[in-house]
Amino acid sequence: MLRERLSDAVYLFQSETYAQVNAGIVVGQTGVLVIDTLALPEETLAIRRFVREMFPQLPVRYVVNTHYHADHAWGNAVFPDAFVVAHRQTRERLRTHGQALFAQAQQRYPEWRRWRLIFPHITLDSGMLRLKLGPRLHVRLFPLPGHTPDGIGVYVEEERILFTGDAFTTIPALMADESDFDALVHSLQHIATIPIEVLIPGHGDIVFRGEVKDVIQANVDYLQCLRKTVRRAARRKYPGDVFATSSVEDCGLDRVLLGGLAESLHQRNLEALLWNWYQREALRSEDEFEDEYF
Repeated sequence: MLRERLSDAVYLFQSETYAQVNAGIVVGQTGVLVIDTLALPEETLAIRRFVREMFPQLPVRYVVNTHYHADHAWGNAVFPDAFVVAHRQTRERLRTHGQALFAQAQQRYPEWRRWRLIFPHITLDSGMLRLKLGPRLHVRLFPLPGHTPDGIGVYVEEERILFTGDAFTTIPALMADESDFDALVHSLQHIATIPIEVLIPGHGDIVFRGEVKDVIQANVDYLQCLRKTVRRAARRKYPGDVFATSSVEDCGLDRVLLGGLAESLHQRNLEALLWNWYQREALRSEDEFEDEYF
């Protein structure tokens, strides 16, 4: 696991095992706030050891989940005395989706058997939630939907450091039946309006102030290119023929991103967006039928 000190108060932890997923801690005068919990128990335990060794006098007061996916929320139990903070839908999705998947992981991987899922204690739905870690350190939480409906951003106000969860990654990630294309574009555009010194994606390398707007625009441009490709494919009898000739580089991003996972993620994005498009068209057809006959 990579570790980097971003400021006097903020540290970054990045997995070397799973898709360069990022987590962080914010160290205040009254306690520590943990942002996401990485993919594997040993990684989350390493974060806990670091906090205990470096800041033995400070309790972990909060664990923030940027969304409900396993690599961001399954390690909550490692910090049993902390309040878990997340979007309201994170709690719901951990209950309806997460528990079954967690049980499967416990059957397959012995290291998960000593843990259990911890659901958020404090939630937000819209607007903003502000947490105080001392007289001069505040963390603002706000919705960043798109990758999932429950996405939130974590902004360290005085440091101007933003953790985005998977609303921003070095290559956008769309999920069939779960992602909202328009909401994701809107979230990216919102990120571009925030004063940022350091931008921490859910996965991938950090971005510094001078690069933020260009990187965000590259993500938006990629998504627009993705949509054009899917629209073209949807008019074909065999959409996969179009996908087979589409490369992530055709949409302006480098195939070496995320340790070389960018191309496979690009193909998954195409399939997810096509699936979501067909689902939307099917629902629209049903609505039109009801309007006409009922």
